[in-house]
Amino acid sequence: MTVHLQKLSVGTESIETLTQWQLSVVARKVKAGKEPYHEHVTRMFPKQKEALLNGGSIYWVIKGLIQCRNTIIGLEEVRRQDGKKACAILMEPCPIPVIPTPKRPFQGWRYLLPDAAPADLTDAVGGADLPADLRTKLVEIGAW
Repeated sequence: MTVHLQKLSVGTESIETLTQWQLSVVARKVKAGKEPYHEHVTRMFPKQKEALLNGGSIYWVIKGLIQCRNTIIGLEEVRRQDGKKACAILMEPCPIPVIPTPKRPFQGWRYLLPDAAPADLTDAVGGADLPADLRTKLVEIGAW
């Protein structure tokens, strides 16, 4: 069975700014001779590793809405700057827009079951061609 993660993208203004930031991080990694994946380091190592690596994604909460996801391609144990163990979640660096779904704030990350995960916008009729601010307004008024 597949399972996903959901995570707040603190300080992110939009899917576009998240994409730009991830691609700039990946470009620096490639320039340094490292793998071309985006990496998010978190203190806790997910216990459901196999389920995450079976097609899981990180669903990003931006401004109170799950707005996009990155496909997870690996989990690695790393050391933080203070020497403590952590988990590096390796992802494809291009966020995939999803149907905006309201989400209350939370700390850290949470598991997200496949049936609760928002569908990709490419799967939604007409959703992919709408501007992000219009999608947000439609969710706010309950029209989506």
